Amino acid sequence: MAAKVEKIMNEAMGLPPALRAFVAEKLIESLDVQDYPLSAAWQVEIRRRCVEIDNSTDRLRDADTVFKNAYASLA
Repeated sequence: MAAKVEKIMNEAMGLPPALRAFVAEKLIESLDVQDYPLSAAWQVEIRRRCVEIDNSTDRLRDADTVFKNAYASLA
């Protein structure tokens, strides 16, 4: 089993960075246990947002600032 894992790891490490990131993402996704499965629409939305982040076409904001502004708007 260890030899098989080592072979897979060696092959994966030989991939270009973008493909390694894709493989890593899929492996991490496979670990998620979902008590509440996402609808197809949410899965599409999540993938769309991930592509925007990966392509730097979306403007990300600092979470602390977002929460600070949200709390301030409630006061």
